[in-house]
Amino acid sequence: MRPSVHVRLGAATAVAVALLGAGGCGGDDDPYAIPEEFRAYCEEVETQQRPITDALASGGETSGLIRALPSFEELAAEAPDDIADEWEVIVERIDDLVDALDAAGVDPDTYDRRNPPAGLDPEQRDAIDAAARALVSTTTGAAMSGVQQQARDVCKTPLALS
Repeated sequence: MRPSVHVRLGAATAVAVALLGAGGCGGDDDPYAIPEEFRAYCEEVETQQRPITDALASGGETSGLIRALPSFEELAAEAPDDIADEWEVIVERIDDLVDALDAAGVDPDTYDRRNPPAGLDPEQRDAIDAAARALVSTTTGAAMSGVQQQARDVCKTPLALS
């Protein structure tokens, strides 16, 4: 004799409830718990999530990344070994652009490559262009993707960097 659909559904629901209840208890056997070696970093991800979102929303793509740099530096300082290199790439590329803009005396919020400010010499423009190309390179994109994936998978916190 086959069990009725209601009995099977009831049993499946009971199993699901038991599994969900066990998943939220936070014990050492919790598959959703953040591993000890990532806890400080994940706490920093949660702390920096809002400032990064605000910084990116407050300016253009480049100036937003520059505004988010202090948060990125905090995250890089707490980064576990498996993503420390990615954070290093991100921070370094933004720093390089900031340095090029500062050396040229250019405001990142108003700089327009197609219409550069008067007095910007070709070497300064080339330095800004090189730093901007490096910032939007596939290497930087892969680094950003890696730290975002880590935040989602390990920290269970979305971290939008672009």
